[in-house]
Amino acid sequence: MNDRLDTSASEDLGDDFKKALDEGWLPIREVARQTGVNAVTLRAWERRYGLIVPQRTPKGHRLFSAEHVQRILTILTWLNRGVAVSQVKQLLDTPQALNVPVESDWHVLRHTLLQAVTQLNERTLDDTVNQAMALYPPRTLCEQLLMPLLADLEQRWKGQFGAQMERVFFYSWLRSKFGARIYHNNRQLRTAPLLLINHSDLPLEPDLWLTAWLVSSADCPVEVFDWPLPAGELALAVDHLKARGVLLYSSKAMNLPQLVKLLSGVSCPKIIAGPTVCIHCAELSVRTSEIADVFLAEDPLSAHQNLVQQGLI
Repeated sequence: MNDRLDTSASEDLGDDFKKALDEGWLPIREVARQTGVNAVTLRAWERRYGLIVPQRTPKGHRLFSAEHVQRILTILTWLNRGVAVSQVKQLLDTPQALNVPVESDWHVLRHTLLQAVTQLNERTLDDTVNQAMALYPPRTLCEQLLMPLLADLEQRWKGQFGAQMERVFFYSWLRSKFGARIYHNNRQLRTAPLLLINHSDLPLEPDLWLTAWLVSSADCPVEVFDWPLPAGELALAVDHLKARGVLLYSSKAMNLPQLVKLLSGVSCPKIIAGPTVCIHCAELSVRTSEIADVFLAEDPLSAHQNLVQQGLI
């Protein structure tokens, strides 16, 4: 009922809605901002599982209390422990439930996706991920499903005939899938973008696109350059885009003196992300101390958290 009004800035919100806001009730867009759970997912939790039951105004606007927000955070606690959303309701009101061991259903989803990749079944792959996207926040989905799936696939592809075929199929799908989401989100946003650059000289880096999707899902525009830039052109791109920050991703070893030169001409905050952080470890920390506003992150989740902590998203 009136779902569109939950997420849009309607010109005529109505006196009841405005009065409720004055009394401390929260609209769905504010709850989404506070919890990181988007409005589509909140509505799915309400309709399909009854996990939250917001108040409604006569015109159908959803209104949430502080108790609703706390319940959503508790739901996230369960999801982050690996519990499927379909199992959460029975656990929410159980005394001492947080100490109860639970079985995860994430492995079923991972197996479905793994089979879809091995069979080059794009429809099953896409449908399964779409369903999961409607039910889980992006960070939870990355942590519990997509990143473990990538680890499973990398293990499978070691010495496996057909590995490159499966890898190209899955990585191409992933870039198209999340690229489309990012494009759609960018069209709705008008603030300065975060610039993400694939610095590893390898095509189709999946963690780069997962990072871009996490950032985009936080209502931050992103521009992804899927190829390295020389020092002068990186500074030029930052200037043209008026970028709020630069994230440099690499899964390979880097030339650190060149890296320092590359980043020295960039005045906005900079994050170096990916396995290269583990590869260089202490040496990278020493080198980047020569440059202002440089931060390190090993994977999409830590990159996202770092950006939040730095106030960039």
